[in-house]
Amino acid sequence: MKIAILGGGHGCYAAAADLSEAGHEVRLWRRDAAALAAVIEAGSIRLKDAEGARDVKIAAATADIGDALRGAELIVIPSPAIAQADIARAMAPHLADGQVVFLPPGTFGSYVMAQIAREAGSRADVAWAETGTLPYLARKHGEREVNVTVRAVRLPTGVYPARKEKEAIARIREAYPSVHGCGDALSGALMNAGPVIHPPLMVMNAAPLQHFERWDIHNEGTQRAVRAVTDRLDLERIAVREAFGHAAPHYPLADHYNNDQWMYGDAHKQLVKSGDWRENIDLYGHRYITEDTELGLAFLASAARHAGVDAPIAHGLLAIVGGFLGRDLRQGARTFEALGLSGLSRDALKERLHDGA
Repeated sequence: MKIAILGGGHGCYAAAADLSEAGHEVRLWRRDAAALAAVIEAGSIRLKDAEGARDVKIAAATADIGDALRGAELIVIPSPAIAQADIARAMAPHLADGQVVFLPPGTFGSYVMAQIAREAGSRADVAWAETGTLPYLARKHGEREVNVTVRAVRLPTGVYPARKEKEAIARIREAYPSVHGCGDALSGALMNAGPVIHPPLMVMNAAPLQHFERWDIHNEGTQRAVRAVTDRLDLERIAVREAFGHAAPHYPLADHYNNDQWMYGDAHKQLVKSGDWRENIDLYGHRYITEDTELGLAFLASAARHAGVDAPIAHGLLAIVGGFLGRDLRQGARTFEALGLSGLSRDALKERLHDGA
């Protein structure tokens, strides 16, 4: 299958190497041509995982998004949600009927990017889909080297518009067999683990993050009190899913720590053992704040407001982060209010997500 990967982060390089090794024709796009030079020159990405290290050839690496998207049957965007608006505008002139866009994860980006592409002039008949986490726990170790610690074994995925779910899921499963449908874009967005796991870790580890040069929030930073807050926040997420009529499985985050039933299987010990997450984290600019809190947690809190679900942990964490950022995160760009959805009835919202705006 012809696949375009858009972005230059950890998940993008992991996807380009992994899907190329699986036999797909992969084109990797990154807007920063200089940063992509090492991959262009070598024609490959060095992939490291439990099987060792090897160079994996990719079909193309380019800073021309049109070249990357031309003829692509599947477009994979593992980039942070904060990049989605710019990417959607850049994609718009090059989208074609029948393409499927996959956001792992999306932070409701499947809906947002579809609107932005349309506002930018695209009339292509495209399916947009998003899942609850990256297909990989990965970290780049160099200009063209990426280490994959774990691959996801379950990827619940929502589709926008939901009427295209069957065809979109079938296409994505050609690349990621672990994908399964979970309904519409809102269901997919409410599977997103980042806004549940990362805000408590950032808030409750704020002092050591600012004190130590490197700190592993998934090791020393994950203590009993932190876990308790995370579990309560996840119960709020599940209550919101149920209020909107989304059925189980809800993939409770507790399974990530307690058993092998979560999206990555039994991965927490491998994540800690790798050492890749002992890092310097900027409390103001890291994507755990800019993506998972300012966008993702704000979206979850707004969904709770719309559904009439009491979510004190979500709103409390937002207030604390807003306190050190100096702004009210309830007014964020990725909220029901900002997206014009707060005035819709439950049935009207469901209809829009099924049919498309």
